Amino acid sequence: MHLIVDSGSTKSDWVLLKDSSNESFHTMGLNPYFHNEDTVYEAIEKNEDLFAYRDSVTHLYFYGAGCSSDELNSIIHGGLSRVFTNAHIVVDHDLRACAYATYEDEPSISCIIGTGSNSCFFDGENIIEEVPALGYILGDEGSGAYFGKKLVANYLYHKLPKRINDALKYDMGLTKDEIVRRVYMEKDANVYLASFMKFIVQYADDDFIKEMIYNGFKEFIEAHVCCYQDYKNYKVHFIGSIAFLFKNQLSDACDFHRAQMGQVIRKPIDGLISYHLNKMKAESTSS
Repeated sequence: MHLIVDSGSTKSDWVLLKDSSNESFHTMGLNPYFHNEDTVYEAIEKNEDLFAYRDSVTHLYFYGAGCSSDELNSIIHGGLSRVFTNAHIVVDHDLRACAYATYEDEPSISCIIGTGSNSCFFDGENIIEEVPALGYILGDEGSGAYFGKKLVANYLYHKLPKRINDALKYDMGLTKDEIVRRVYMEKDANVYLASFMKFIVQYADDDFIKEMIYNGFKEFIEAHVCCYQDYKNYKVHFIGSIAFLFKNQLSDACDFHRAQMGQVIRKPIDGLISYHLNKMKAESTSS
Protein backbone atom coordinates (compact mmCIF):
# COMPACT_ATOMS: atom_id res chain seq x y z
CA MET A 1 0.00 0.00 0.00
CA HIS A 2 1.15 3.53 -0.84
CA LEU A 3 0.55 6.38 1.63
CA ILE A 4 0.73 9.99 0.39
CA VAL A 5 1.03 12.87 2.86
CA ASP A 6 0.77 16.62 2.35
CA SER A 7 1.66 18.44 5.56
CA GLY A 8 1.50 22.13 6.32
CA SER A 9 2.27 23.69 9.68
CA THR A 10 -1.37 23.54 10.77
CA LYS A 11 -2.66 20.19 9.46
CA SER A 12 -1.66 17.14 7.44
CA ASP A 13 -3.71 15.30 4.80
CA TRP A 14 -2.97 11.58 4.46
CA VAL A 15 -4.31 9.40 1.64
CA LEU A 16 -3.86 5.63 1.49
CA LEU A 17 -3.94 4.33 -2.08
CA LYS A 18 -5.77 1.00 -2.18
CA ASP A 19 -6.58 -1.31 -5.08
CA SER A 20 -10.21 -0.23 -5.45
CA SER A 21 -10.48 3.00 -3.43
CA ASN A 22 -8.57 5.57 -1.41
CA GLU A 23 -8.88 6.25 2.31
CA SER A 24 -8.22 9.69 3.81
CA PHE A 25 -6.94 10.67 7.25
CA HIS A 26 -5.99 13.91 8.98
CA THR A 27 -3.51 14.81 11.71
CA MET A 28 -1.92 17.94 13.09
CA GLY A 29 0.65 19.63 10.87
CA LEU A 30 4.18 18.25 11.22
CA ASN A 31 7.03 20.68 10.67
CA PRO A 32 10.64 19.76 11.61
CA TYR A 33 11.35 23.35 12.63
CA PHE A 34 8.84 23.02 15.47
CA HIS A 35 8.39 19.27 16.07
CA ASN A 36 10.58 16.28 16.89
CA GLU A 37 10.39 12.54 16.19
CA ASP A 38 8.23 11.92 19.25
CA THR A 39 5.67 14.49 18.09
CA VAL A 40 5.47 12.82 14.67
CA TYR A 41 4.92 9.41 16.23
CA GLU A 42 2.34 10.66 18.73
CA ALA A 43 0.36 12.57 16.08
CA ILE A 44 -0.03 9.40 14.01
CA GLU A 45 -0.77 7.24 17.05
CA LYS A 46 -3.65 9.54 18.02
CA ASN A 47 -5.38 8.73 14.74
CA GLU A 48 -6.37 5.14 15.43
CA ASP A 49 -7.62 4.46 11.89
CA LEU A 50 -4.34 5.61 10.38
CA PHE A 51 -2.24 3.87 13.02
CA ALA A 52 -3.99 0.58 12.23
CA TYR A 53 -2.20 0.50 8.86
CA ARG A 54 1.26 0.82 10.40
CA ASP A 55 2.34 -2.67 9.24
CA SER A 56 0.56 -2.60 5.86
CA VAL A 57 2.11 0.47 4.23
CA THR A 58 4.93 -0.43 1.82
CA HIS A 59 5.66 3.04 0.38
CA LEU A 60 5.24 6.39 2.13
CA TYR A 61 5.72 9.77 0.44
CA PHE A 62 5.69 12.70 2.86
CA TYR A 63 5.73 16.26 1.51
CA GLY A 64 5.99 18.81 4.29
CA ALA A 65 6.52 22.45 5.24
CA GLY A 66 10.04 22.90 6.58
CA CYS A 67 11.36 19.71 4.94
CA SER A 68 14.08 21.57 3.08
CA SER A 69 17.31 19.78 4.06
CA ASP A 70 18.55 16.29 4.86
CA GLU A 71 18.94 17.24 8.52
CA LEU A 72 15.38 18.52 8.84
CA ASN A 73 13.93 15.68 6.76
CA SER A 74 15.60 13.13 9.04
CA ILE A 75 13.44 14.36 11.95
CA ILE A 76 10.22 13.57 10.08
CA HIS A 77 11.69 10.38 8.63
CA GLY A 78 12.69 9.18 12.08
CA GLY A 79 9.19 9.60 13.48
CA LEU A 80 7.53 8.01 10.44
CA SER A 81 9.88 5.01 10.46
CA ARG A 82 8.97 4.26 14.07
CA VAL A 83 5.35 3.79 12.98
CA PHE A 84 5.57 2.40 9.45
CA THR A 85 8.29 -0.15 10.01
CA ASN A 86 7.80 -1.98 6.70
CA ALA A 87 7.64 1.07 4.46
CA HIS A 88 10.08 2.65 2.05
CA ILE A 89 9.85 6.29 3.19
CA VAL A 90 10.59 9.42 1.17
CA VAL A 91 10.43 12.85 2.85
CA ASP A 92 10.50 15.91 0.62
CA HIS A 93 9.64 19.61 0.58
CA ASP A 94 6.03 20.78 0.27
CA LEU A 95 7.20 22.85 -2.68
CA ARG A 96 7.66 19.63 -4.64
CA ALA A 97 4.08 18.63 -3.81
CA CYS A 98 2.94 22.07 -4.98
CA ALA A 99 4.89 21.72 -8.24
CA TYR A 100 3.56 18.22 -8.94
CA ALA A 101 -0.04 19.18 -8.14
CA THR A 102 -0.13 22.23 -10.42
CA TYR A 103 2.02 21.13 -13.36
CA GLU A 104 0.33 21.52 -16.76
CA ASP A 105 3.09 20.18 -19.06
CA GLU A 106 4.75 23.58 -19.33
CA PRO A 107 7.23 25.49 -17.14
CA SER A 108 5.50 27.53 -14.45
CA ILE A 109 5.88 29.18 -11.06
CA SER A 110 4.14 27.37 -8.21
CA CYS A 111 3.36 29.10 -4.92
CA ILE A 112 2.19 28.06 -1.48
CA ILE A 113 0.09 30.50 0.52
CA GLY A 114 -1.26 28.82 3.64
CA THR A 115 -0.04 29.06 7.23
CA GLY A 116 3.31 29.95 5.64
CA SER A 117 4.32 30.94 2.11
CA ASN A 118 6.92 29.99 -0.49
CA SER A 119 7.44 29.58 -4.24
CA CYS A 120 9.41 27.65 -6.84
CA PHE A 121 9.92 27.39 -10.60
CA PHE A 122 9.20 23.96 -12.07
CA ASP A 123 10.02 22.88 -15.64
CA GLY A 124 8.68 19.35 -15.32
CA GLU A 125 11.92 17.92 -13.94
CA ASN A 126 13.82 20.53 -11.96
CA ILE A 127 12.59 22.61 -9.06
CA ILE A 128 14.31 25.97 -8.62
CA GLU A 129 13.79 27.99 -5.44
CA GLU A 130 15.10 31.47 -6.24
CA VAL A 131 14.69 32.95 -2.75
CA PRO A 132 14.39 31.06 0.55
CA ALA A 133 11.36 30.80 2.78
CA LEU A 134 12.28 32.79 5.89
CA GLY A 135 9.48 31.67 8.19
CA TYR A 136 6.88 33.69 10.03
CA ILE A 137 9.32 36.06 11.77
CA LEU A 138 11.36 37.23 8.78
CA GLY A 139 9.14 36.25 5.86
CA ASP A 140 5.97 34.26 5.04
CA GLU A 141 4.53 37.26 3.20
CA GLY A 142 0.83 36.86 2.41
CA SER A 143 0.41 33.82 4.66
CA GLY A 144 -1.99 33.09 7.48
CA ALA A 145 0.74 33.73 10.04
CA TYR A 146 1.62 37.00 8.30
CA PHE A 147 -1.96 38.28 8.32
CA GLY A 148 -2.51 37.13 11.90
CA LYS A 149 0.59 39.07 12.91
CA LYS A 150 -0.67 42.15 11.06
CA LEU A 151 -4.07 41.89 12.72
CA VAL A 152 -2.87 41.56 16.31
CA ALA A 153 -0.18 44.22 15.84
CA ASN A 154 -2.77 46.69 14.57
CA TYR A 155 -5.05 45.67 17.44
CA LEU A 156 -2.37 46.46 20.01
CA TYR A 157 -1.50 49.71 18.21
CA HIS A 158 -5.22 50.72 18.30
CA LYS A 159 -5.36 51.01 14.50
CA LEU A 160 -8.26 48.67 13.74
CA PRO A 161 -11.77 49.81 12.77
CA LYS A 162 -14.02 49.96 15.84
CA ARG A 163 -16.20 46.95 15.03
CA ILE A 164 -13.16 44.72 14.45
CA ASN A 165 -11.39 46.06 17.52
CA ASP A 166 -14.47 45.54 19.70
CA ALA A 167 -14.96 41.99 18.42
CA LEU A 168 -11.40 41.06 19.37
CA LYS A 169 -11.59 42.89 22.69
CA TYR A 170 -15.04 41.97 23.93
CA ASP A 171 -16.18 38.91 21.98
CA MET A 172 -12.81 37.12 22.03
CA GLY A 173 -11.44 38.74 25.21
CA LEU A 174 -8.07 39.23 23.52
CA THR A 175 -5.42 40.88 25.69
CA LYS A 176 -1.86 42.03 25.22
CA ASP A 177 -0.65 39.58 27.87
CA GLU A 178 -2.23 36.63 26.07
CA ILE A 179 -0.79 37.65 22.69
CA VAL A 180 2.72 38.14 24.10
CA ARG A 181 2.56 34.81 25.97
CA ARG A 182 1.36 32.85 22.93
CA VAL A 183 3.80 34.49 20.50
CA TYR A 184 6.95 34.75 22.61
CA MET A 185 6.65 32.12 25.35
CA GLU A 186 4.86 29.11 23.83
CA LYS A 187 5.57 26.83 20.89
CA ASP A 188 3.80 26.96 17.51
CA ALA A 189 3.49 30.74 17.49
CA ASN A 190 3.06 30.62 13.71
CA VAL A 191 0.00 28.37 14.06
CA TYR A 192 -1.42 30.64 16.77
CA LEU A 193 -1.05 33.70 14.55
CA ALA A 194 -2.53 31.87 11.56
CA SER A 195 -5.53 30.87 13.69
CA PHE A 196 -6.74 34.48 13.42
CA MET A 197 -7.56 33.80 9.76
CA LYS A 198 -10.93 32.42 10.88
CA PHE A 199 -11.65 35.81 12.41
CA ILE A 200 -10.29 37.66 9.37
CA VAL A 201 -12.56 35.64 7.05
CA GLN A 202 -15.58 36.73 9.13
CA TYR A 203 -14.70 40.36 8.38
CA ALA A 204 -13.58 39.82 4.79
CA ASP A 205 -16.03 42.48 3.58
CA ASP A 206 -14.39 45.22 5.67
CA ASP A 207 -12.29 47.70 3.70
CA PHE A 208 -9.45 47.49 6.22
CA ILE A 209 -9.25 43.69 5.84
CA LYS A 210 -9.53 43.86 2.05
CA GLU A 211 -6.65 46.33 1.90
CA MET A 212 -4.54 44.30 4.34
CA ILE A 213 -4.99 41.12 2.29
CA TYR A 214 -4.29 42.89 -1.01
CA ASN A 215 -1.12 44.53 0.31
CA GLY A 216 0.10 41.25 1.78
CA PHE A 217 -0.37 39.46 -1.53
CA LYS A 218 1.45 42.26 -3.35
CA GLU A 219 4.37 41.79 -0.95
CA PHE A 220 4.34 38.04 -1.57
CA ILE A 221 4.40 38.39 -5.36
CA GLU A 222 7.11 41.04 -5.23
CA ALA A 223 9.32 38.82 -3.04
CA HIS A 224 8.48 35.33 -4.32
CA VAL A 225 7.33 35.71 -7.94
CA CYS A 226 9.07 38.76 -9.36
CA CYS A 227 12.39 37.22 -8.29
CA TYR A 228 12.21 34.77 -11.22
CA GLN A 229 13.68 35.96 -14.50
CA ASP A 230 11.00 36.62 -17.11
CA TYR A 231 8.28 35.76 -14.58
CA LYS A 232 5.69 37.55 -16.73
CA ASN A 233 6.10 34.83 -19.38
CA TYR A 234 4.95 32.01 -17.09
CA LYS A 235 1.72 31.07 -15.38
CA VAL A 236 1.80 31.48 -11.63
CA HIS A 237 -0.11 28.75 -9.75
CA PHE A 238 -1.19 28.98 -6.12
CA ILE A 239 -1.95 26.35 -3.51
CA GLY A 240 -3.25 26.95 0.00
CA SER A 241 -6.31 27.96 1.95
CA ILE A 242 -5.42 31.67 2.11
CA ALA A 243 -4.90 31.95 -1.63
CA PHE A 244 -8.17 30.09 -2.26
CA LEU A 245 -10.29 32.10 0.19
CA PHE A 246 -9.05 35.49 -1.03
CA LYS A 247 -8.77 34.72 -4.72
CA ASN A 248 -10.09 38.15 -5.77
CA GLN A 249 -7.42 40.10 -3.90
CA LEU A 250 -4.81 37.64 -5.16
CA SER A 251 -5.93 38.23 -8.73
CA ASP A 252 -5.69 42.01 -8.21
CA ALA A 253 -2.20 41.64 -6.75
CA CYS A 254 -1.13 39.54 -9.76
CA ASP A 255 -2.52 42.19 -12.08
CA PHE A 256 -0.59 44.89 -10.21
CA HIS A 257 2.69 43.04 -10.89
CA ARG A 258 1.57 41.86 -14.35
CA ALA A 259 1.83 38.22 -13.33
CA GLN A 260 -0.28 35.57 -15.08
CA MET A 261 -2.45 33.93 -12.43
CA GLY A 262 -2.96 30.24 -13.17
CA GLN A 263 -4.62 27.62 -10.98
CA VAL A 264 -5.70 28.43 -7.43
CA ILE A 265 -6.13 25.19 -5.47
CA ARG A 266 -7.02 24.84 -1.82
CA LYS A 267 -5.20 21.52 -1.25
CA PRO A 268 -2.60 19.79 -3.42
CA ILE A 269 -3.45 16.28 -2.26
CA ASP A 270 -5.68 15.43 -5.26
CA GLY A 271 -2.94 16.39 -7.68
CA LEU A 272 -0.44 14.36 -5.67
CA ILE A 273 -2.71 11.31 -5.83
CA SER A 274 -2.90 11.58 -9.62
CA TYR A 275 0.87 12.00 -9.86
CA HIS A 276 1.62 8.93 -7.75
CA LEU A 277 -1.04 6.78 -9.41
CA ASN A 278 0.49 7.58 -12.79
CA LYS A 279 3.92 6.82 -11.39
CA MET A 280 2.72 3.45 -10.05
CA LYS A 281 1.16 2.58 -13.42
CA ALA A 282 4.37 3.48 -15.25
CA GLU A 283 6.45 1.35 -12.87
CA SER A 284 4.14 -1.66 -13.22
CA THR A 285 4.18 -1.35 -17.02
CA SER A 286 7.98 -1.21 -17.20
CA SER A 287 8.50 -4.13 -14.80
